[in-house]
Amino acid sequence: MQDQKAIVLGVSGASGMIYAVRSLKFLLNNNYNVDLVASKAAMMVWQSETNVAMPSNLRSQEQFWRDRSEADGGRLICHQWADVGATIASGSFRTLGMLVIPCSMATVAKIAHGLSSDLLERAADVHLKEGRRLVIVPRETPLSLIHLRNLTTLAEAGARIVPAIPAWYHNPQTIEDLVDFVIVRALDQLDIDADLIQRWQGKMPSGIVSGIALGESGL
Repeated sequence: MQDQKAIVLGVSGASGMIYAVRSLKFLLNNNYNVDLVASKAAMMVWQSETNVAMPSNLRSQEQFWRDRSEADGGRLICHQWADVGATIASGSFRTLGMLVIPCSMATVAKIAHGLSSDLLERAADVHLKEGRRLVIVPRETPLSLIHLRNLTTLAEAGARIVPAIPAWYHNPQTIEDLVDFVIVRALDQLDIDADLIQRWQGKMPSGIVSGIALGESGL
């Protein structure tokens, strides 16, 4: 039976580690069972962005992620990036889906072409071959033609692509508000309803509506 609370969280070496932290915070605080794998490059990027080293010892790494996410619920298991014999490397390990956030273009390319050189890529490949949900949150700009073709390949294979592009209609006040918008849209693809932002209510301010009616919108 599929574990409706089991999520694989992949963290690759793209800038924007706050996306991974905020995603983990929501999942653990809502009692999801998270199997987390950070790539070798992710550990390097984390240190570059925060001047803090991510522990390689898995027990210490679990505490590291809990401390950063300020979450004490759920279940968290960290996996070593090179451990291709881990549970999440097998199709027999049932999950609700996998979220790769943030996702580098190198990781996108390897997953798109079936190159399972580490555990993160293998776990993503497993989700594709088993027909399970795989959500990719790419964080890169500008996108080259190679990037776009690789993302298209993943979409054609069944992955959901949710670029790390925030919106402003929910009236964000902090960086976390902008980050949470992306997280909510990513978790939507896993049928997880996150209450982190005010969703679009289908209404515009009356002044804007009146301006459009009078042809004053400039559109």
